[in-house]
Amino acid sequence: MIKELQVQGVFAENTYFYIDDHSKAGFIIDPGAQAGLIYDAVKSNGWKIERILLTHGHFDHFGAAEILRERLHAPIFVFTEEAPYLTDTYLNLSANSGYPMTVPHYEELHDGEIIRLKENNGFYLKVIHTPGHTPGSVTYYTPEERAAFVGDLLYQHGPGLTNFPGGNPRILEESIVNKILTLPDDTLILSGHSSPITVAEERRILL
Repeated sequence: MIKELQVQGVFAENTYFYIDDHSKAGFIIDPGAQAGLIYDAVKSNGWKIERILLTHGHFDHFGAAEILRERLHAPIFVFTEEAPYLTDTYLNLSANSGYPMTVPHYEELHDGEIIRLKENNGFYLKVIHTPGHTPGSVTYYTPEERAAFVGDLLYQHGPGLTNFPGGNPRILEESIVNKILTLPDDTLILSGHSSPITVAEERRILL
C-alpha cells in the first residue's frame, strides 16, 4: 500500500508511506515537514514504521525526520554519498531558508541495497543511485507495486533542477534515461513536488 501526504514547510512536498497491508509495518519516505501531521497519520492507521528513508539531503525532504525518529523509534537512512548534506546547512539549502536544519542521527545506504521489512521479509524496496539533482540522490523502487519514489530527480512535467550545490544536468539526464525510463512502462513515478506519472507517459514527454 502506498499513501501520499502533502506537507507544508517552506515549500509544499509529498511525503510517502509504503506499508505492508498484512503486518501494517513499513517505511516513511521523505518526511519534509509537519512532523505532527505525519505522526498522527501513522498512529491513526496503526502503522509500524521501521525506517525513515530519504531520497536526498535537501531540507524540504527531511524537515520532520529527526522528530519522527524520536517519536517512532525508527532510524533515518540516506545514501552514503549524500550524508554530508544532512549536517551542512549550505548543502541542504536550509541556511538561507530562515530555518537552518540538520539531521545528526542517520545510517547509510548503498547502491543496489535491498531494504526489507523485519515483519515481512518479502516486502522490500531497492535502492537505485540516481544522481544529478544531488550527488547522492536515490530512487526507491518496488517491483511489487510497480512504483519508483524518485525525490526531485524528475517531475510530471520533466527533469528536476540542477542549479543547487552538487547538481549536474548531464548526470541527471543519464540517471533518468538509463535508470528510470528503463523501468517497466506502467511503473508509477512518485516525485517530491508533482502528481504521479507512469514511465511510459514520462518517456513521451522527455524523449
